[in-house]
Amino acid sequence: MDKIFGFIKRNRVKILLFISVFGPATITAMADNDAAGVATYAIAGAKLGYPILFALFWITILLGVTQEMGMRLSLVTRKGLADLIRENQGVKTSLVIFICLLIANMGGSIIVDVAAFKTTAEILHLPSVALMLFMLAFSFIFIIKGNYKLTQRIMLLSSLFYLAYIFSAFKSEPNWGLAFKNLAWPSGVNFTSGYWKDYIIIGLGVLGTTITPWGQFFISSFGLDKKIATDKLKYSQAETYWGAFVTDFFSFFMIVATAATLFIHHIAITDGTTASLAIKPFAGNLAAVLFALGIMNAGFMGIITVGLSTTYAFSEFFGLTGSLDAPFEKSRIFYTIFIIQLVVAFLVVLFPLIDLFKIAVAAQLLNSFALPPIFYFLIKYASNHELMGKYVNNGFQKWFAIVGTVIISLASIFTVAATIFKF
Repeated sequence: MDKIFGFIKRNRVKILLFISVFGPATITAMADNDAAGVATYAIAGAKLGYPILFALFWITILLGVTQEMGMRLSLVTRKGLADLIRENQGVKTSLVIFICLLIANMGGSIIVDVAAFKTTAEILHLPSVALMLFMLAFSFIFIIKGNYKLTQRIMLLSSLFYLAYIFSAFKSEPNWGLAFKNLAWPSGVNFTSGYWKDYIIIGLGVLGTTITPWGQFFISSFGLDKKIATDKLKYSQAETYWGAFVTDFFSFFMIVATAATLFIHHIAITDGTTASLAIKPFAGNLAAVLFALGIMNAGFMGIITVGLSTTYAFSEFFGLTGSLDAPFEKSRIFYTIFIIQLVVAFLVVLFPLIDLFKIAVAAQLLNSFALPPIFYFLIKYASNHELMGKYVNNGFQKWFAIVGTVIISLASIFTVAATIFKF
């Protein structure tokens, strides 16, 4: 204990500086585990078992590298990624990227996140419409009446609810040795051609829900809104890698929970709801309830962060003012866009004939397809000596991101080909 206190005393200035910049990167990364993300990880674990953890390991590194790149880019240039795209590529390119971002955000995240409240209500036998309206009203008041500091604190507090997935995983009594072994190399299943096809397509979905287009815009905008100075950059960089590790630390347990219960019993699922109900016979009622509450919390984090990413991007792409610290009267368009997203999502979820799962899957794939061009701009600007000076990308950051972009592009092409030609 004395050694711990001694370490804190010697490094108290650095610790305080780290705390002062803490938030944006962790919130961005954790929000990747929204309701759509939980569903995707659950499906991956149930369909592919432990081997998908190998892909998750490398996706985590790519998440850390690209999120750090986005944070560094914004803090050095004092501009968000959307700002830089508009200034360097023009309004037409900005409009195309924003439309793709809006479609992916609405279909792949916000609609599914609102549906998460309905899911939780059904599992816990609560009135679904009432719970959805309550959560949307709370989110609306939270954003309109709050400010940056309050938003960050609530988001960080919400992140603690992901501990529920650790409990669910341990209650599932998985093969921990096999799980950790699969982080290093896929093993333990029959690797048929059909399995590899599913691995590429579902793995692309896992990538699309872990490394999201909205996340690339949100981290730079949220970091700027926090007003982090460039001389504190190294602390923000450290937090970025920490955030990437923490988010996929919880993703690991989501996959393990479903792989240990559903994959080994050959039980197919289509979303987070069926995952929660399906693990109940194997892991117990409490694990299933915690899984369901985790989905609701993930939905709350999702509609806040993804909704804000759309509003931040819109403001930057089209040169408008938008900040959580600005009152409604001064950022009317900023807040209005956020509200419209919640209303549209609520109305869509009310229609029982709409297949929300298909919407989510399609949008997660769209996320993956949209990443290569966004990564192109991110790598290009962060590697530009005129923009970045001494903070330019190093060789590892540049080439690891480029290789990752090429792999994503090839997997996207394969997925399109497999869908069209049904091989």
